[in-house]
Amino acid sequence: MEIIKIKSANGVVTVPGDKSVSHRAVMFGALADGVTRISGFLKSADCISTINCFRDMGIEIKMTDDVITVYGKGMNGLTKPKNTLYTGNSGTTTRLLCGILAAQPFDSEMTGDASICKRPMGRVTKPLSLMGADIENEYCPLRIHGKPLSGIEYDMPVASAQVKTALILAGLYADGKTIIHECEKSRDHTELMLAAMGADIKTDGLTVTVGTTSSLSARDISVPGDISSAAFFIVLGAIIPNSEITIKNVGINPTRTGIIDVLSEMGADIKIINERISTGEQVADIIVKSSRLKGVTISGAIIPRLIDELPVIAAAAAIADGQTIIKDAAELKVKETNRIKAITDEFLKCGIDITETDDGMIINGGKPICGAEFTTYGDHRMAMSLAVLAQLADGTSTLDDADCVNISYPDFFSDLYSLSLNSSL
Repeated sequence: MEIIKIKSANGVVTVPGDKSVSHRAVMFGALADGVTRISGFLKSADCISTINCFRDMGIEIKMTDDVITVYGKGMNGLTKPKNTLYTGNSGTTTRLLCGILAAQPFDSEMTGDASICKRPMGRVTKPLSLMGADIENEYCPLRIHGKPLSGIEYDMPVASAQVKTALILAGLYADGKTIIHECEKSRDHTELMLAAMGADIKTDGLTVTVGTTSSLSARDISVPGDISSAAFFIVLGAIIPNSEITIKNVGINPTRTGIIDVLSEMGADIKIINERISTGEQVADIIVKSSRLKGVTISGAIIPRLIDELPVIAAAAAIADGQTIIKDAAELKVKETNRIKAITDEFLKCGIDITETDDGMIINGGKPICGAEFTTYGDHRMAMSLAVLAQLADGTSTLDDADCVNISYPDFFSDLYSLSLNSSL
């Protein structure tokens, strides 16, 4: 697909619902007693995979244009799936389900697409095994033999909300307390939502303590806009001249706002307005205007707060004056693709001065960029980041697989081009 360039970006965008919150709303609603109604749900391929898996385990889930209704059967209401659970391209579905399935009174098998089958699951299965879980294989397909679990105290070697959530979910079923110590703070949607539904869960700094929970209470959940999707328009508005974009109803959970902090440090003109609380999550509107960016160093504790946004942050760094260093981000290697290598390889195609490192990259920005035939690797975030980068490239740019954006943002390109003002469209 040829990427159409716009001369400026002005207007209002409402991005899709938060992917992390959408997954969890369905999962926790299925385990709750009563009916959970979810508004703002992200109807992407990944989140539909979660719905399908729970339907395969006997949970009734109805979908309309506006609301997803989950008819929960309680903590012990899941039934043995007749077939292998298929999680598609969703690492969140796969890893979180490990924590639930490990404690069920039945055996199950789970697999995904070709990409998921290459993504390591040992970071989840190994700590679960310390709780008594019996999970065969470190890559999909996973064979899970449900067994009684026992609580553990676990020091997480890497900040990962997916691993943390899998352990929390197993801890709800386990005998005794499960205590999880994070090395850095990761996104806390699980803790907020489960606490609101009545789980025995407490957070103290970097420590999460989970007790055996016999029941969860269903509640209505309003999913805020996904800041990971908003990130593309935050960068777009900052790098394209004569632009001003307002992004409505975005979740600004502090564990997710690293991109705002980094871009502000780079010199981006970003304002947060209309702050409010919705179903326990902080929500606001974001206004971004054209800015002159400068290079920065991105490392340490902020990395878990922007790990999914690093591809588009790298695009901003390519436009910015001076050097940007991204480090402590080895987690990028185990995403939908090895994003460190993917970013480096694709940026080199268009003449960007970029060097791959073991845990990140070094980008010397502010130099001319040429169009290129980009490879997306089937990675939705790579595709959208490259589409943003291509806006300031000389010449034509193409994507080999634009449809992969359906994983998280099916309307991305239509929203992008709707912002065009006096452009070549």
